Amino acid sequence: MQLFYNPNIDFSAKQFVFPPDESKHIVRVLRKTEGDVLHITNGKGYLFEAEIMVPDQKRCKARIISETKAIPKRFKLHMVVAPTKMNDRYEWFLEKATEIGVDEITPIICDHSERKVIKLDRLERVLQSAMKQSLQTVLPQINPPITATEFLNSDVEGQKFIAHCMEGEKMELKRKVIPDQDLTIMIGPEGDFSKNEVDLAKEKGYVPVSLGNTRLRTETAAIVACATVAMINN
Repeated sequence: MQLFYNPNIDFSAKQFVFPPDESKHIVRVLRKTEGDVLHITNGKGYLFEAEIMVPDQKRCKARIISETKAIPKRFKLHMVVAPTKMNDRYEWFLEKATEIGVDEITPIICDHSERKVIKLDRLERVLQSAMKQSLQTVLPQINPPITATEFLNSDVEGQKFIAHCMEGEKMELKRKVIPDQDLTIMIGPEGDFSKNEVDLAKEKGYVPVSLGNTRLRTETAAIVACATVAMINN
């Protein structure tokens, strides 16, 4: 199955016209024709089946023939992760986290961050592509970048964890996660969080956790955290 994405389609739609780029891909590349069935998601949990009515390369028109809604997850995972020095590593994290099942991502700029500017539109496209590739119907939300201090001073509910490399008392994440509860996990940059950031996190109720016995790169740590949460909640 190949999945298409359009955020504007909803359960009340009867017909749908694909944009020119997707129309061309459907008709010329996939060689779909009248009567063929396509699958579309709006990224909000809905999966639509649509039958092609007009296989036009510029305006491929389809008729909605069925719709289903995914069963909502019992919890939400919010990953708060500092951008990596190399863009492709952060994009890799977004791709894999989407496949595993992250719900929300916030890039944070930390005291030790080397990269302080990101292109949000590009990251959004990475998420869309990963959602379609993994045949999911919920698009993770990605928020504009914010400083770690600003984020820590915002209201966050549910379980709250910060993974850092400093010495001190830390429990393994897998031993602290409570199933079926919303949670937020903060992962720092290559240079780790600063002491001030860790102290503020503790003050705000974030629990310091470990992700294992080895020192992990930012993107690896984020994926390990996602996988740990997914395993506990399955």
